[in-house]
Amino acid sequence: MKKLILFLLFTCLILPAAALASGHDHERAMKKGILLVAFGSSIPEAQVSFDNIDARVKKDFPETPVSWAYTSSIIRNKLAKEGKILDSVPLALAKMTDQGFTHVAIQSLHTILGEEFHDLALTAKAFEGMPGGIEKIVIGMPLLSHENDMEKVTRAILENIPAGRKKNRGCPAHGPRHPPPRQFRLRGPHVSSPEKGSPCFCGNR
Repeated sequence: MKKLILFLLFTCLILPAAALASGHDHERAMKKGILLVAFGSSIPEAQVSFDNIDARVKKDFPETPVSWAYTSSIIRNKLAKEGKILDSVPLALAKMTDQGFTHVAIQSLHTILGEEFHDLALTAKAFEGMPGGIEKIVIGMPLLSHENDMEKVTRAILENIPAGRKKNRGCPAHGPRHPPPRQFRLRGPHVSSPEKGSPCFCGNR
């Protein structure tokens, strides 16, 4: 009787281990996905911008599923009260993991390398490489990540300002809690606009 019990216990230990070993040898089919991550907005008019970005990405990558996530808990909670449920980054990545995605490209729609972006990077790192989960995650940088980005973005804004507006133009921003990134310090308080013949002043609160 004791030998039978030991045999059964041994069998219960060996069979799950063998199943796990065989599962590790199985190669998973590659499944790519795109995750667009924005701060979010509760202003209805802002949704047009998100829709345009979504349409452009789906046009450029028609074979790749596109998901969205929003980093602002304030925005998510506010819209949830209106019946609009938005995913956080951890929830979106958990869903993609459950759906079998093996490779995910995350594009940050933030403006600078601030707190929201750094939290995004840490979350992505935590999800990458989990057993049976997402094998590889890459992250696209925010809009203003390099020294020449400020000049390019400012010029793009000026080109879309109606000609009848005042000569001096301001570009206000929320600003980070920590000291501003190097590219902002190098540019100084304003960026000149030779094409328009007037300066564009940039600042944050």
